[in-house]
Amino acid sequence: MNTTGLLKVLTGAGIGSRRLMARAIKEGRVQVNQETATGFNFAVDINTDTITIDGRPVKTRAAPFVYLVLNKPAGVLSTTSDQQRRATVADYIPAKYRHIKVFPVGRLDKNSTGLILLTNDGQLAYRLSHPRFEHEKEYQVGINHKLSLQDKDRIENGIMLDDGITHPARVKAVEESSRYIYSITIHEGRKHIVRRMLAR
Repeated sequence: MNTTGLLKVLTGAGIGSRRLMARAIKEGRVQVNQETATGFNFAVDINTDTITIDGRPVKTRAAPFVYLVLNKPAGVLSTTSDQQRRATVADYIPAKYRHIKVFPVGRLDKNSTGLILLTNDGQLAYRLSHPRFEHEKEYQVGINHKLSLQDKDRIENGIMLDDGITHPARVKAVEESSRYIYSITIHEGRKHIVRRMLAR
């Protein structure tokens, strides 16, 4: 019998991110052949086993992997659904891909603009977004005054926030006019981290 770990199967099925699938397993919502799965590496044979989440069957032969790149506008949420019916990145998915459940890799603040990758490739999403892989993310930010050398050094060496010290970052001046534009490169993904670093 050729078996694969349950979390890998669910992630590969393209029905949600690795984080969401891991949560479903932890919460006891996933069953294999009517048996509640007991861990991420629960052995599954995709050719013979029946998998359900919340009682709904999972198709283990996923749709082809899709990779969409979106330049997210300001005012748009980095999620595929919102109970308040605000604009989300899902509103920008081309019609021919809407039957495939894609999800955003990483997040941008509602009022930030920039690159968002949408995919149903859970393994790639995991490798790009998990902190252990330390993929760099570059942000351009505009502020109303010039950073002092001391400010720049603090950001580059780590700055204390309410949820701990930040990892070292790279800061480079891009433009100086009515606003001061800086490039800040980090590999963390904490909420509003760049805004909070500059506010501090």
